[in-house]
Amino acid sequence: MAIDLIIFDCDGVLVDSEVISCRAHADVLTRYGYPITEEEVLRRFLGVSDREARLIVETELGRPLPDDVEQQVKNATLQFYAGDLKAIAHVAEAISAIALPKCVASSGTPEKIHHGLTCAGLYGLFAPHIFSATQVRRGKPAPDLFLFAASRMNVSPERCLVIEDSVPGVTGARAAGMAVLGFHGGSHCGADHAEILEKAGALAIFDDMRHLPALIAQIEQNSAPVAGFSPV
Repeated sequence: MAIDLIIFDCDGVLVDSEVISCRAHADVLTRYGYPITEEEVLRRFLGVSDREARLIVETELGRPLPDDVEQQVKNATLQFYAGDLKAIAHVAEAISAIALPKCVASSGTPEKIHHGLTCAGLYGLFAPHIFSATQVRRGKPAPDLFLFAASRMNVSPERCLVIEDSVPGVTGARAAGMAVLGFHGGSHCGADHAEILEKAGALAIFDDMRHLPALIAQIEQNSAPVAGFSPV
């Protein structure tokens, strides 16, 4: 496979933020009559944009949430970020070791992505090539965001490789005609997360960012990796 662009998801791939984000969502939704735990938010909405998640919740509630609920979730998330957010282990070194063009395509808002990458010390490794689901009509699992990112980077979809940690992300990338690697090394990933990503269509799965450069090189050399890849 010829690769001209690596597209990284943000939450759970670059920054270890999914648990923090789920805590913020659970706090705000419970306050407005939709009782839900952090674990349930993770299970139901991992990889789904705030806009899509809101539509699901409002449909189940049978009434709209406050107009500023997304801002409230954002404020709570950013507050938690300040004290708790960390980069995924070894991700900065992995990014630096990959010579190919790179960008970020995230379900988060531009402010959340910027704040998360900045707190984790990763913003300068990608700026200005950072894209948000707010820039397209449909978020993940639709292919829109990945196709938008590829278009902005002037790369054909079939020459893109996506790094994702969620089923909506893997599904969206596959729908865009892109190969996907499933990362399951974030603190939110349970014992079955690797299998879930594999079943969703990930070309290979890995849980240590130090393996990513070798895995990309293997794909470029037309030696198809197997699920659970681990370099010798």
